Amino acid sequence: MDNVVSAGQNDATPETAKPVYTAKEFSSGQDVRWCPGCGDFSILAQVQRAFPQLIGEKKEDIVFISGIGCSSRFPYYMNTYGYHTIHGRAAAISSGVKSANPSLSVWMATGDGDCLSIGGNHFIHLIRRNIDINVLLFNNKIYGLTKGQASPTSTHGMVTKSTPAGNIEYPVNPISLALGMNGTFIARSIDKDTKHLQEMILRCYKHTGTSFLEVYQNCVIFNDGVYDLYTNKETRDDNVIKIEHGKPLLFGKDNSKGIKLDGWKPSVIDLTDGKNSINDVLVYDETSKELAFIMSSFAENPSLPIPIGVFLCVENRPTYDSDMEAQIKIAQEKGEGNMEELLKGNAFWEI
Repeated sequence: MDNVVSAGQNDATPETAKPVYTAKEFSSGQDVRWCPGCGDFSILAQVQRAFPQLIGEKKEDIVFISGIGCSSRFPYYMNTYGYHTIHGRAAAISSGVKSANPSLSVWMATGDGDCLSIGGNHFIHLIRRNIDINVLLFNNKIYGLTKGQASPTSTHGMVTKSTPAGNIEYPVNPISLALGMNGTFIARSIDKDTKHLQEMILRCYKHTGTSFLEVYQNCVIFNDGVYDLYTNKETRDDNVIKIEHGKPLLFGKDNSKGIKLDGWKPSVIDLTDGKNSINDVLVYDETSKELAFIMSSFAENPSLPIPIGVFLCVENRPTYDSDMEAQIKIAQEKGEGNMEELLKGNAFWEI
């Protein structure tokens, strides 16, 4: 498979040929075992459509890793290498794979339960280490595989099988959590906004370091309609705002509304009332952690639209795997060491 080329590349030698794929070539051909109408189908389709644009990337150099949950069947459906691992441990396995073979393009498919509950500790350390891994978090605000219990992102007061009197916990905000762990690329998209989702997947790939993409995904069986406000044609314009670097934060029909900052407090302004103009609208800077935190808080305020797009993108921060490679090279250049001296160090005493 190392020298696979597509039609139109026959004049290239095997050594110089760059693989060119179609979306179909990233499909494993296995029967997809998600409930009809599940948002996971869209995420899978957009990944398969986006991946042929990973210029020069060979399928055998791509790895998908997952834990447990509906989302975690993802590796079965991708015609790449992959591991279906254990509950909450996708981040740990992904870290090991990337550290052992830094040349691989490593992708992690996980859900709000798998990633933020049992896998929460692994997730926060993956983010802070900035290992060059791409994380796709499928957030449907429910445990789907185990049939409808409250998850870490379920809303306060939500009635589920495990919270029949209403959920008394407050939800995790995945974007704020990733920001708090000094993430370098943090974004959000929605399963039904297919063009935007593909764009975000490609942005993840292009970033060096941990790329985190939260995807709002509908569970048609146990939490159907959870994101209708953001996907319904009648309501989405007034309730979704797209973050674009260097552009004003506009939303609403015909971009008739905008976001203004009063100090650090965001508010919605009407651009048709004659009192406000586009000059009053905040222009977004995806390199600003302060603005990213403000935008992440929109999810907790029903009077504000939900942001999708790139919240934060910090380039040129060293990655864990690149620093580890550098340390190994320096150690090898010093020659063979003494294990006993290494283990003892200076912390021993004679009694």
